[in-house]
Amino acid sequence: MKIIPLLDRVVLKMTEQEETTKSGIVLPGSAQEKPQVAEVIEVGPGGTVDGKEVVMQVAKGDRVITSKYSGTEIKLDGEEYIIVRQSDILAVVK
Repeated sequence: MKIIPLLDRVVLKMTEQEETTKSGIVLPGSAQEKPQVAEVIEVGPGGTVDGKEVVMQVAKGDRVITSKYSGTEIKLDGEEYIIVRQSDILAVVK
């Protein structure tokens, strides 16, 4: 299956986060923060959203930083994704 986002939506795959601190302490899953860096998997076409023209600023393959608690988490074919609005993406990581 393939996820094709609509309008200003973007499909992201969260990147794995380090499980140990710089000092070598291993963090259990419950103590880890939600990762904020993700890879763009698919990008919607943009268009008119709430009466405003939206031009997509991200592209497939970009690494981005998202708002901490944004989006809708989904699971498809054993993989976990998050669908966010482009406005929930804070920056592109180069």
